[in-house]
Amino acid sequence: MKLEYVPLLKVQRDLYDIPRGFERFREYIRTMTEPGSGELKVPLVAMNPMGKDHLPPFLDHLLAIDADGVGARALADADAALTDEAGDYRACLVVSDDLKGGWTNRYASEYSYRFEQRAFYRRAWLAANLWTSERYDASTVRRELLECGYRVAYVQRHGPAHTLGEMLAQERYALRGAGPTTPTLDEDDLTYTSEVLREYMSATDRATIIAALFGDPAARDLGYRPLGLSPRAGLALAAAGSTS
Repeated sequence: MKLEYVPLLKVQRDLYDIPRGFERFREYIRTMTEPGSGELKVPLVAMNPMGKDHLPPFLDHLLAIDADGVGARALADADAALTDEAGDYRACLVVSDDLKGGWTNRYASEYSYRFEQRAFYRRAWLAANLWTSERYDASTVRRELLECGYRVAYVQRHGPAHTLGEMLAQERYALRGAGPTTPTLDEDDLTYTSEVLREYMSATDRATIIAALFGDPAARDLGYRPLGLSPRAGLALAAAGSTS
């Protein structure tokens, strides 16, 4: 696999220098798409073009820690580690406004980010989301890029995940491939989560899967039936190296 990093954080920052309104939105569309055809030029779909005043400082922080440089080095490492995998991809960092964006629900958006990237993959793009509700340093930026590389490698080998069990297996590969990770749940909660999810491994409906991956807060936020799980329980199970 060949992975090329494309720095787009300054592009996003410059868009927020345009006064909030139609002109900014028009420039966002012009930046993101090819003229005439409207085909995707750069994958800034997750960006909120109408972002408010918290967006410039968030991007300024990322630029100050040289997040684009971190991303380029992470992609070089992933390229070396995944050299036997097929495919050529460009990758970038995209700021997704789950804090004050209005139209961005974190759980629904993160579900799509992890499992519904085929349109980007077909265009040979990996867009690593950085969420405005989080605080990033070099290590967390690096992890996000590495996860994207390992995730697409897994999808190429196994195809898109459809069931909860397949999604957990995919995320186990991506999360563990990005480096050592500490589970967000203690051992008792991990054991409990594994027991709860055992009967849902064949589930394919979005409501059950989101409740399983992201826990009861996500289920309640989206009006789904809670499964009695801690926040991000299913993903913590995958990160711990267990999917059953």
